[in-house]
Amino acid sequence: MLSKIEQWIDETNRHYESHRISCDKFINEFDGFYTKSFLENAFFVVVNTIPKPDFPGLREMGLGDLIDMHVDGITYKNTYYILPHVVNNLRIHFHELVHVAQWEFLGASNFIERYIREINHHSYEHAPLEEMAYGLDAHYSNGAEKIDIQNYVSEKI
Repeated sequence: MLSKIEQWIDETNRHYESHRISCDKFINEFDGFYTKSFLENAFFVVVNTIPKPDFPGLREMGLGDLIDMHVDGITYKNTYYILPHVVNNLRIHFHELVHVAQWEFLGASNFIERYIREINHHSYEHAPLEEMAYGLDAHYSNGAEKIDIQNYVSEKI
């Protein structure tokens, strides 16, 4: 199932490739949190509907609530998808970039497996990968001291 999910992710990212916007546009806003090279290799796509895999087996794995849940953004590897009404919300971008760093550190298969396990065991709200992203986006939006997110992710995962 993990390879099927990753295949779907790769197909989705390829499908939207021409619509990607480089996150290097946030170099000034996220200075001290994300490196220039990290932002140059991360992308977002503004979509009217968040793409989510919904094929047989995922709901049986306990992911029905996640598939049906309304979200303003979702990250697949180095690309995240956001809805138009949050395109100017830096906190959303910051949050999804934390997930890009998690994907980068864990690798696709490990991220997918861990994310599913955490959602099933803790629920979305209390999944450690989500708690990390929410904690760091709150840290950023509260104007706290700058920390290197990639290093933070690699130390805390």
